[in-house]
Amino acid sequence: MQLSTLFAQAFRRNLLVVLMALCTVATLTACGEATTAFKGSDITGSHLGQKWSLTGMDGKTYTPKDFEGKVTLVLFGFTQCPDVCPTSLAELTQVMKLLGDQASRVQVLMISVDPERDTPDVLRAYVSGFDSRFLGLTGTPGQIKEVASAFKAYYARAATVNGNYNMDHSANFYLLDTKGESRVLLANNTGAENIAHDIRALLR
Repeated sequence: MQLSTLFAQAFRRNLLVVLMALCTVATLTACGEATTAFKGSDITGSHLGQKWSLTGMDGKTYTPKDFEGKVTLVLFGFTQCPDVCPTSLAELTQVMKLLGDQASRVQVLMISVDPERDTPDVLRAYVSGFDSRFLGLTGTPGQIKEVASAFKAYYARAATVNGNYNMDHSANFYLLDTKGESRVLLANNTGAENIAHDIRALLR
């Protein structure tokens, strides 16, 4: 049902309640307590990215709880990605520079959708080349399927003409707040300034 329809029904049922609600909203806005406007899509309440376990490029096991206290930016990719992944990681390197001292409160995670080729050692060599603070994560095919499902992310193996294969995958960035709750979905062409803006909003 459309929001406008629900509002109209509520208005008809109780005019006084609606007027009181509008006054409350106006008061909060005047006090500077209005909801933060993100540059990306607000996905607060979606609970994406929960309940997964993966192996880091350092060989350690990680779950979402390990990143609580920091704003986490998650992207899916793979080390043999020809264009999207290196472009995205280069952009995120710029984001970390824009954040300055606040970058220490941010964790970038690249989750590999190609666990067959992306061993921890391969991930470490690749991801660290962009920023030593970035963390690459991999796992078994089952674990990758589980984490992709948790984020509602798409990936699929695609055969190439030379008998090798490529990986198709979602190219969005997911921002989780310091409590591990999913808050913002960003397109990979959003721009470093806009990504940094939304991260700062979550660090307030």
